[in-house]
Amino acid sequence: MQNLQLRKATRQRAKIRMGFSAVSGGGKTYSALLVAFGLSGDWEKIAVIDTENMSADLYSDLGPYQVLTLGGPYTPERYVEAIKTCEAAGMDVIIIDSITHEWDGRGGILDIHSNMTGNSFTNWSTLTPRHQAFIDAILKSTCHILTTVRRKQDYEMSKDNNGKNTVTKLGLKEVTREGFEYELTLNLELDVKHNATVSKDRTGLFAGKPSFIPTVETGKLIRLWCDSGSEPIVAPDPREELTVTHAAWPAVVQAIQNGYTLAQVEKKYRVTNGSKVALEELIATKNQPKPQDNHIQTPAAATNEPF
Repeated sequence: MQNLQLRKATRQRAKIRMGFSAVSGGGKTYSALLVAFGLSGDWEKIAVIDTENMSADLYSDLGPYQVLTLGGPYTPERYVEAIKTCEAAGMDVIIIDSITHEWDGRGGILDIHSNMTGNSFTNWSTLTPRHQAFIDAILKSTCHILTTVRRKQDYEMSKDNNGKNTVTKLGLKEVTREGFEYELTLNLELDVKHNATVSKDRTGLFAGKPSFIPTVETGKLIRLWCDSGSEPIVAPDPREELTVTHAAWPAVVQAIQNGYTLAQVEKKYRVTNGSKVALEELIATKNQPKPQDNHIQTPAAATNEPF
C-alpha cells in the first residue's frame, strides 16, 4: 500500500478552465476567441468545437483559427472525441461553443433520458458516468479549455397567501447540468452589452473588481497567471513495475496466453519498455486455439484470473 505523505501547498503551472455564459447575443463566441488569442498568441493553435450552426465562422476575419463543426447527436462521447481530435492536432486552446447541447440538445443527456424506458431514477446511474466522462475530458485536457453556455430566464411556480398560483422570476440560469461552474477555474457572465461579471475566480485576477469587456489583454493576463506557478507535481504511479525478471512475469505470460490484452496487463503493472516489447511479440506469435480445442478457457471463463 502506498504511504500517505504531507507536503507544502504549492501553486503549480496550469491550463485554464474558463467559462463564458450569456443569453443569445451576449458575445460568448467573440469574447472567447479574443481571450483564446491572448492565451496562445497564435490563431492557428486555436480550435473551436462549434455546435452553434457554424457561428464560429462569423469571426474568421480575426485570424486563421481552426473550426471543428459538431452536429447532432450531441452525445457526451462525440464531445470527448472532438476534444481529443483537437488535442491530437496540437492545439493550444480549445473553445467548446457550446456545452449546452451535450446536456439539452438532440442526442444530449436529457434527450437520451427522455427516450429511455424503465425507472427514471435508475436510468441516471448509466447517464451520469457518461456526462462525467465529458467533464473529465475538459478537466484533464492538455490544452487551455474555454467553454460557452447558454443562459435562459428561470421561473418558479408558487402559491400566494390567497392560494392563487403566482410565477416568480428567479434570474438567468445556465443551460447545462447544475454545478458545472464549480469545475471551472474562472467563470464570466456576459450581459447583452458584452460586459463580463465574475461569478467564480480562483485566479484572484478579477474577483471584486468592476465589470469589464473581455479582450486579448484579458487572455494575456490569464496566461501569465497560468505560467507563474511551479512545475506540476506528478503523482506517484501506484502500479508495481513489471520487468522480464519480475516474480509475476510467469502469471502475466499465462494471462496473455489466455487472451488478455496488454492494456489489461497495464492496469495492474507499469510495464517497462523491454517487457512491453516481449509481451507484444508474445501476443503476435501466440498459437490460436484449434477448432477441436473447445476446452481452452477464454478470459471471461477463466477461474484463476491473475488480475
